Amino acid sequence: MREAFLKRVREAAASGRQYRVHTADVPARAGYIGAGDDPLARLANEVTLVGGHAQVVEDLPQARREVVALLSRFAPKSVLCWEHPLLDRLGLAELLQNAGAGAISHASLSPLPLTEQRQQMLAADLCISSVSYAVAETGTLAVASAPGRERCGSLIAPVHLAIVEASQVLPDLFDLFEKLEAEGLERLPSNVTLITGPSKSGDIELTLTTGVHGPGEWHVLVIRNT
Repeated sequence: MREAFLKRVREAAASGRQYRVHTADVPARAGYIGAGDDPLARLANEVTLVGGHAQVVEDLPQARREVVALLSRFAPKSVLCWEHPLLDRLGLAELLQNAGAGAISHASLSPLPLTEQRQQMLAADLCISSVSYAVAETGTLAVASAPGRERCGSLIAPVHLAIVEASQVLPDLFDLFEKLEAEGLERLPSNVTLITGPSKSGDIELTLTTGVHGPGEWHVLVIRNT
């Protein structure tokens, strides 16, 4: 049976080699799709299509109302928060205080032993982050880790809310790679994560399950004017 299996693999590989892809005459922008006339609306639509919950709002006051509504819905006891200028302009700390939710941040965790840092992060009911960039074409969030923007933030809480402003939205995945290259590849952090949809797994009997290896609910709030 082993030899029969390997024989089929060799035959399939040989068959695939019959079809060559010729790239000599392919334009540099081949494959570029873009995001249409309204990249923010496209981003929200793509996020919804991959199983997330997205909303586009006009300004910071409207964004605050949406965050308050989400906090009221989930009533989190503790929220793991990024340290980010957009979240500061939003007044996130005050919103959490008014909702009675404890904020877990890099500043509050740093003085603690590593074991206690881990315990607090794992106990978070909700994570609120921003992004490095968001790709409208695919509804993808690009998150580059840094102190105060830990990579675990988007992974360990059962609910993840990412707040995005217009300047962070890129039309196409090609634009993301060009942006990162222009900023200097040597400056890239050790971890850059591309998030498209809530956590999903089909490992067990090919049954698709949401929320196994990360958040089961994924919310993206896009602000046009900040």
